[in-house]
Amino acid sequence: MKAKDLMIPLREYLRPDTTLREAANILRTANRGEEKVGVKGLPVLDESGKMIGFLSIGDILKAVFPSYMSLMDLGDFTWDGMVEDMAKKAGGKKVSDMMTKKVISVNEDSSLMECVDHMLKNNVKRLPVISKDGGVTGILYERDVFFAITKAMLEENQGGAK
Repeated sequence: MKAKDLMIPLREYLRPDTTLREAANILRTANRGEEKVGVKGLPVLDESGKMIGFLSIGDILKAVFPSYMSLMDLGDFTWDGMVEDMAKKAGGKKVSDMMTKKVISVNEDSSLMECVDHMLKNNVKRLPVISKDGGVTGILYERDVFFAITKAMLEENQGGAK
């Protein structure tokens, strides 16, 4: 099985100059396969369609709640609505400021083993799938890899393995 056999075709993507407010809305309403259920991340493409980054829900959360804040005892000075206020301010930031620039991806002909290896070694839950011409053609999700593996596992058990 290859990455192209399991990937979900790319329908939505982000641009570097998109605001986080706009990106959050796209992530919330994006199609995943045939369903409009939202996604947890999308590639960021430049004007020529080349992938230059990836923006995930985690990247947006980091924009709202910067890592230095975890060093403080926030209980001493927080107020009701603080996170909401921070979210409103972060909404104007550009995708290019918060996206992950070092993106782990796979070629469309990458084997399932190679995909799992990349996911585990790099602790990523989704892999952009790159075509022979260098464009992003889809996203391979951890969930779909898991289902392919467990399907093989369950079929073996149902086949009367001894």
